[in-house]
Amino acid sequence: MRHLIDTVDLTTAEIDELIAVAGDIIENPKKYRDVMRYKKLATLFFEPSTRTRLSFEAAMYELGGNVLGFSSADSSSAAKGESVGDTIRTVSCYADIIAMRHPKEGAPKAATRVAGVPIINAGDGGHNHPTQTLTDLLTIMREKGRLNDMVIGLCGDLKFGRTVHSLVNAMVRYEGITFIFISPNELKMPDYVKDMLDVQGIAYREVTSLENVMPELDVLYMTRVQKERFFNEADYVRLKDTYILDPKKLETAKKDLAIMHPLPRVNEISTKVDDDPRACYFRQVLNGKFIRMALILKLMKEADA
Repeated sequence: MRHLIDTVDLTTAEIDELIAVAGDIIENPKKYRDVMRYKKLATLFFEPSTRTRLSFEAAMYELGGNVLGFSSADSSSAAKGESVGDTIRTVSCYADIIAMRHPKEGAPKAATRVAGVPIINAGDGGHNHPTQTLTDLLTIMREKGRLNDMVIGLCGDLKFGRTVHSLVNAMVRYEGITFIFISPNELKMPDYVKDMLDVQGIAYREVTSLENVMPELDVLYMTRVQKERFFNEADYVRLKDTYILDPKKLETAKKDLAIMHPLPRVNEISTKVDDDPRACYFRQVLNGKFIRMALILKLMKEADA
């Protein structure tokens, strides 16, 4: 049975196909209104979420299906001590496909060993967030018209940011990509990511100044410093305002720069940037619904085959 735990589970051709299907959904929504009729998606969110959970639910509803599940571990039998495995076995009896978010790295992968239906990883700790990555790829394609030959700046929390780890893993498949990692020393990109780039011969630089590299960037991917990943609140307070994107910092940026953010933001992007046509993070949110519709269609089609 096919699951999606990591973007590497998909070939480049499959990613391109998902992007194409999402584009068709955007252009022809009526065509897809009833394709998941009588099918049920379970959203098992052991960790709080707004955009990811609601976009999965909206995706299934707009495909004509139904949704069940829970939005936090406290509202499930996990609060009584039930194991993830038993929860998955139970929910597999009620749903046709599961979207699962969990604070522990590897939990969705472990769930696939006992699941009776396809599992979609909706984020596991600081590890992976493949549907956010697919959202990001769709956004880059729609904003830039390509997925190759560009300079991508990743800024903020690169140590704990699962979205940036997943995005790097996906973008290395495309030609002519250069990464610029912008972070304080305490939140640098993990060595395992950089080792992978070194092995594949992918160009990257590590810097601490956003302003110095702004003129080079085709895509700027901002991230928040994640309080929930810190063990020491003093470190969080010291680092949380390291980068704040405002109109002044964008004066040297390219006219067609794409400014992205997986959200939620705190204050790392000033609200004054929101009206800039280069700010595409809310278009990115909408793209998340369309790419998840395409993914649900793909996995359900393969499961029914």
